[in-house]
Amino acid sequence: MRAIRVVDYDPSWPQRFAEISAEVSALLGGLLLSIDHIGSTSVPGLAAKRKIDVDAVISEEALPAAIEIMRAADFIFHGDTGENRWAFTRAHQDYGFRLYLCGPDNSAHRERILFRDYLRKHSERAKAYADLKRRLAAEANGDWDFYTGGKTGFVAETIRLAVLKT
Repeated sequence: MRAIRVVDYDPSWPQRFAEISAEVSALLGGLLLSIDHIGSTSVPGLAAKRKIDVDAVISEEALPAAIEIMRAADFIFHGDTGENRWAFTRAHQDYGFRLYLCGPDNSAHRERILFRDYLRKHSERAKAYADLKRRLAAEANGDWDFYTGGKTGFVAETIRLAVLKT
């Protein structure tokens, strides 16, 4: 099992997102409606795994074409995550990222934006999340289901708080 490593915030993460974003934007061109830095690396100061998470929003009609473009461009296709989000990675990079293609009305995308924005505005909540992630990573012993499942309640509560604030 791969160890789960949560590290201190790295100020290079926004630049890494910018590089990935520029490449994806060049590949998808006019098919791309928006591209968003999501996940813990998108929250300044938040501890995270060394993976940049990116949501690329594509019109529903253009998703099949966008998937094929990314598959042809040296991205590893992992299929649908179960949320109508199609995941890609690239194996040869030291510094990882996960790219998700989704439609404009995707609820998982909306929730990730709400979660990100709430943590950006509420540093005490971001700190609590970092503490939780570090504890779960230490207790998980490489069990990704344990790690991910342990965050579910916190994430759901944060999204609920974010919805109440909007």
